[in-house]
Amino acid sequence: MAAIIVIVLLFVLAFLRVPIAISLVVSSVTGLFLVDFSLNTVIQKMFTGVNSTTLMAIPGFVFAGLIMAKGGISKYLIECIKTWVGHTKGGLSVVAVLTCMVFAAISGSSPATAAAIGAIMIPMMVKAGYDKNYAMGLVAAAGTLGILIPPSIPLILYSSVSEESTGKLFSAGILPGILLGLALMVYAVIVAHRKGYGGLEKVPLNKRWRPTLKAIWGLVMPVLILGAIYSGIVTPTEASFLACLYAIIVSIFIYRELDWAKFKQILTESVTTTSMIFLIIAAALILGMFLTTEQIPQEFATWVSDSGFNKWTFLIIISIVFFILGMFLEPTAIILITLPILLPIIAALDINVIHFAIIMVVNMELGMITPPVGLNLFVVSAIAEEKVDRVIKGVIPFFAIFAIVLVLIIIFPEISLLLAK
Repeated sequence: MAAIIVIVLLFVLAFLRVPIAISLVVSSVTGLFLVDFSLNTVIQKMFTGVNSTTLMAIPGFVFAGLIMAKGGISKYLIECIKTWVGHTKGGLSVVAVLTCMVFAAISGSSPATAAAIGAIMIPMMVKAGYDKNYAMGLVAAAGTLGILIPPSIPLILYSSVSEESTGKLFSAGILPGILLGLALMVYAVIVAHRKGYGGLEKVPLNKRWRPTLKAIWGLVMPVLILGAIYSGIVTPTEASFLACLYAIIVSIFIYRELDWAKFKQILTESVTTTSMIFLIIAAALILGMFLTTEQIPQEFATWVSDSGFNKWTFLIIISIVFFILGMFLEPTAIILITLPILLPIIAALDINVIHFAIIMVVNMELGMITPPVGLNLFVVSAIAEEKVDRVIKGVIPFFAIFAIVLVLIIIFPEISLLLAK
């Protein structure tokens, strides 16, 4: 009975647009009170839960992504890629996806990727004759690569909850991220040919090297950061602050586009974003206490086993559940609420925990572009100064692309596991 009250209260508060962290705390504390649990340990649990070295990577990558966006790195990346492929049919749409992939390999954040690239690419695409709805939809969809291509904030959270290696989870996201990026580019080229979206004027080969050299500092950044992680030189947490230092040096001393006013703005946005994430984490830990007290994960695992579900049926059902949850909750909340319940079931059905992580994150990507709470929809709406309805219209065709890639990842675990061994 207490579990039903907690779930109902959580979703009622969420539907009323109460911040998800507050919704989690109120519903969870109510549940603990009903089962006569000592509330003295709640604050201690919240503090010890976020006092984690692994989670310290989150503010690092958030801060690095914001510096890239405002310090000139993302701008020069776009200029570089544009000179090489911008003249092809649908070239600007390919530039948008490629730049999102590079930016994703540093920021770890989907909204940050969509904001940084969309602010430049959407006006550029509209000026070149692209339909604005399509341009907004493409950037919103490609921006979701920020949480799949490593470093990924959701994968860091997954690592913290499941106690799996962050490095292996990062490795598992590389091929699926490339696959999804390629699928988006293929679709973009098909649309360009069907609607007659041309390219920019072709830049002579001898004039392409200057923007390339200008952007080289941004291009080598993913190689430097991820290479340092995979070689064992630094941990993911250390790499996040290495990324900050690198981005600051490049933005101040090489591009000279980061002044004190921008830096203060970056600090403010970084603290705001990080505080939101950590508050959700702390609140979700209280829900975890309630679930553990009531033994809900074990009971749910037993029910799944008794129902005779095989792993394929389970993965289909859970993907539908994730899609529905993604309509109302943020990825951070979904992972922290559902993963403790699902881990025993994953083990019982012999599903690889790392493979499941990628399935989960791809579903979270769909949630980022699904109304009514898809974060990327609101980010793109704000930077394009258009109503959210128009962004939703533009993003609808991309659902099929995500669905196809998700099915491939589910059927062929090797796509996720090949590099994670």
